[in-house]
Amino acid sequence: MRIHPLSVVALLWSGAVAAHGQQGNDAPPPVVTPVMTQALPDYPGKEVLALVVEYPPGGADPIHRHDAHGFIYVLEGSIVMGVKGGKEVTLTPGQSFHEGPDDLHTVGRNASKDQPARFLVFLLKDAAKPAVIPVP
Repeated sequence: MRIHPLSVVALLWSGAVAAHGQQGNDAPPPVVTPVMTQALPDYPGKEVLALVVEYPPGGADPIHRHDAHGFIYVLEGSIVMGVKGGKEVTLTPGQSFHEGPDDLHTVGRNASKDQPARFLVFLLKDAAKPAVIPVP
């Protein structure tokens, strides 16, 4: 049986979320849908990973890293994002956010307790590295 690499991404993100739940945070976890992975021949060893993430009402991410350049584009709803040492920002449809490979993603949540939020994530990363690195 062959496991599709995008399925592994969803499992890794789910694992980070499960670890987050064990830390006592009762926020509903995000739903992560892998869209595509594309190798970049002009940049050997690099790839782009595209995901759609949906925060349910009141949903949030655990603290994590990506070891990648992450580009977020809000599709619907409103989200709050932040990295260690930076200011939290609230984003609405059409707005974007960037986090770098050394950033610790400390805040990622739905700004609403009543409405879902969806956003597109592009990760520019090393092909051999995981998409999500949980942080205890």
